[in-house]
Amino acid sequence: MSALADTLILSCAIGLTGALAPGPTLVATVGAAVAHGWTAGPRVTAGHMAVEAGIFLLILSGAAYGAAEHTGAIACIGGAALLGFGAMTVRESRTAVIATAGSGLSGSPVFAGALTSASNPYFWLWWITIGSALLLQASEAGIAIAVAFMAGHWAADMGWFTVVASVIARGGTVLSDRTYRMLLAACGLFLAAFGIWYMASAFA
Repeated sequence: MSALADTLILSCAIGLTGALAPGPTLVATVGAAVAHGWTAGPRVTAGHMAVEAGIFLLILSGAAYGAAEHTGAIACIGGAALLGFGAMTVRESRTAVIATAGSGLSGSPVFAGALTSASNPYFWLWWITIGSALLLQASEAGIAIAVAFMAGHWAADMGWFTVVASVIARGGTVLSDRTYRMLLAACGLFLAAFGIWYMASAFA
């Protein structure tokens, strides 16, 4: 498989672990779906993507230079963060519920996606640790690989939030809380396992 395809698949899998985690953007998607139907998913994601596009440009415009000299440290820090987030995700999966909004969100879903992303400490912590480490590593292989990383990440966001919005628009009967918790736990385990592998790569 080509490096582009590998990057797309891996970033999509990792991105899904972040998208699945309960948080304000998920709540915004649920609330917007009540008022706007399934299209709330792509629209909330568009706002989320706008914030991440700015982060992508900031990281590549400054932090990428000289990153090759610090790949070991990046792998250790990023791997530890992945392991920690994976453990937190597994813990949260025990009580997580998908339908956490009781009323419709009548404002702009795009604005809601941008606002809930930018105001979420978890979002910034993810990008400062996991996201920046993986994006910097991808950028070392060229801008096309870095773009593929973001494309895979956004595909996960778009897919998951569209599924959530569709579920809510149908009355919340398509995906049960039990199934959601199982998906979340599986993603947490994957994230922790990848974190261990990522840290091990620093000493390979």
